[in-house]
Amino acid sequence: MVTVEGTCDPKFERVREAFAGNFRSGDEVGAAVAVMVDGRMVVDLWGGVRDQASGAIWQRDTLACMMSVAKGVTATCMAMLFDRGLLDLEAPVARYWPEFARNGKDAVTVRQIMSHLAGIPVTDAAPESAIYDWPTMIAAIEAQRPIWQPGSTQFYHSATMGHLTGEILRRITGKTIGRFLHDEVCARLGADYAIGLSEADVARCATMIPSAGNVIGLAKAAPPDSLEARMWRPLPASEDFNSRRFRQAEIPAFNGHGTARGVATIYGALARGGELGGIRLLRPEGLAPFIADQPTGRPVASAVPLRMGLGFMLCSPPHRPMGPNLRSFGHTGAGGAQGFADPDARVGFGYALNRMHDGRDASPRATRMIEATFSCL
Repeated sequence: MVTVEGTCDPKFERVREAFAGNFRSGDEVGAAVAVMVDGRMVVDLWGGVRDQASGAIWQRDTLACMMSVAKGVTATCMAMLFDRGLLDLEAPVARYWPEFARNGKDAVTVRQIMSHLAGIPVTDAAPESAIYDWPTMIAAIEAQRPIWQPGSTQFYHSATMGHLTGEILRRITGKTIGRFLHDEVCARLGADYAIGLSEADVARCATMIPSAGNVIGLAKAAPPDSLEARMWRPLPASEDFNSRRFRQAEIPAFNGHGTARGVATIYGALARGGELGGIRLLRPEGLAPFIADQPTGRPVASAVPLRMGLGFMLCSPPHRPMGPNLRSFGHTGAGGAQGFADPDARVGFGYALNRMHDGRDASPRATRMIEATFSCL
């Protein structure tokens, strides 16, 4: 029997029941879930073990790799630049990053990058293990020719999105995405989340348990010339998302580490138009373009149909459910992690786990808790 720790408002007891049920079903090893409603944390639960080999218990401050949840957090940082007048969504990326213009990319806009329409989901010049090295990945992006006409086709830039947006942010602010996130978002809100961990934070990490059928695992097993395999070539097949090198690198597409509480806090602020506890990250009008439906272009046969904002996924049932309100926005992570905001219900939600879920859709573990959350409102 797993003991569920933490706090839960009695009104949200169904969320506790759903969380505990995930352990009873045998699906969960270690996990945490948090729900903030209109600035108040009403659910903050954790349980199970963070490391199966040692039996170490999941603690209040255990960090988990939440994979592509990082994309939504990174999009928050980009929205802050836009809100401050430092970023023009219609500008060519080359305005901020001149070297990007090489090989047919001179007219690619910031909006096309952030809506997965840039045609740069791969970095063919990047060797295996390049994913850990920022300059190598940036050089490979600069050398990459779009694989179709930019703006014509939406295809999820699963591995490259973080470097694309992170380098634009670095050129504008002089800070890496990890430093900007810490200084401008997490330290101000008290949100326990980071891209690129310190030595002390590495010691708090849950040991991830990859599954062969998660999104990245499926891509690594795909034919070598497929888009999926090409996207993930810079990531070694041996990486199990637990290496020190992985945890300490800044890979803002998919290696953000945090607590469920930290992610719910960030999205709790966004659910209130960018403000929490008197701290304003950005104005509602600065966030608005980032959470509006973007054009999809022509379909790609291997793509999962999704509604996309700029950097954020939008509520896309049944593949990416974020409650009943289609205005909800956030991002899932490979293996099942989840973070999102519902601006209508003023809900911020976070879910972290170590046993990764198979498949390209949202984890049923997360879905059960999301449904339970909204049944309590």
